[in-house]
Amino acid sequence: MRLLVLGGTEFVGRAVVEAALGRGWEVTVFNRGRHEPPPGVRSLHGDRTSAEGLAALGDGTGWDAVVDTWSAAPRAVRETARLLRGRAGRYAYVSSLSVYDWPRPVGCTEDAPLVAGAAAGADRTEYAQDKRGGELAAVESFGADGSILVRAGLILGPYENVGRLPWWLSRIAKGGPVLAPGPRELPVQFVDARDLAEWTLGAVERELSGPYNLIGPPGHTTMGGLLEACLRVTGSDAELRWTAPEPILAAGIEPWVQLPVWVPPDSESYTGVHRVDVSRALATGLVCRPAEETVADTWRWLREAGGVAPAREDRPAVGLDPVVEARVLGVSGGRS
Repeated sequence: MRLLVLGGTEFVGRAVVEAALGRGWEVTVFNRGRHEPPPGVRSLHGDRTSAEGLAALGDGTGWDAVVDTWSAAPRAVRETARLLRGRAGRYAYVSSLSVYDWPRPVGCTEDAPLVAGAAAGADRTEYAQDKRGGELAAVESFGADGSILVRAGLILGPYENVGRLPWWLSRIAKGGPVLAPGPRELPVQFVDARDLAEWTLGAVERELSGPYNLIGPPGHTTMGGLLEACLRVTGSDAELRWTAPEPILAAGIEPWVQLPVWVPPDSESYTGVHRVDVSRALATGLVCRPAEETVADTWRWLREAGGVAPAREDRPAVGLDPVVEARVLGVSGGRS
């Protein structure tokens, strides 16, 4: 298989490239050249935000499939898809669960209502509309039968450039009392970027099409399972102090951002991010590795990277101020 990855050097794109190379595919990456791709690929450089930025893709080369991870203006997806129409077999666009209208229903399926106001040719607006616009752009050029819409949920794993799991690993590695947001048995959903990549390439091989929710099954792990795995792999002497949601929220701590992954139970946010139906993806080959493996491999990569994870400029910094953490632990006593 001949694969073109638009991006291919960071997080999900890199996972796709490495998975394709592992299958013996011929891989081309197209990006701005700011980061080195994995060895063994052909590199093309360009800037999708500039007028002549796609020139390197105009040499007549064809591919069996394209994987696009673009997260900004949908117009860039439309222009790229139009250029590649007729020169690529399938177009897999890594989208997001954010394309569903909020609040998402419990057990959100691919048939749930979508956000309004999205357009294939739009400039950058809001994340949800941008991702939905990217979907529309892919379908516009490749049709419903030639496009795969990978609606990803929370993605973790090596090379993460958002900082969620790296923050938890770094915080727990430092030791001492750790504000662990409860309840400890709260189920959470995420997908390892490598599992997302393998499913996407498998979908290309099987010529699948249409939208798929791509995240681990409900209850893949719990907050306790995730943070205790961090404790084990780091070898830290940290003490996880499980704390009920009420004192956390009363302190003004922002779930998901200041305490990554966690959102309080019995909330619209929890339903929207950790109660998603993935039966369609599971029926078409999605396999999710154990949470402990994701945590251990991310810790190994983070240490090899000097303990500092890369950070995307378009995402807010994550993590909790140690002063706030200490204050909440002092007030609540760390009881869930």
